[in-house]
Amino acid sequence: MVQAYVLVQTEVGKAAEVAAEIAGLPGVVLAEDVTGPYDVIARVEAATVDELGPLVMSKIQGVKGITRTVTCTVVHA
Repeated sequence: MVQAYVLVQTEVGKAAEVAAEIAGLPGVVLAEDVTGPYDVIARVEAATVDELGPLVMSKIQGVKGITRTVTCTVVHA
């Protein structure tokens, strides 16, 4: 299982709406609107790295109101 945090910047006033839509996507474990340099932080998981890419690129980045994402893959030492 591959897990990652997706840090999301949104258009002004869209954070709650974007978080709610992201939270409903398959593969998204949790999505919350937050304060700070990012507006939404989502925890996602996929069976493989190859499945993680399309989840972020196609599904999450396709949500209206998102301006930028940064994906941070979880590493287990």
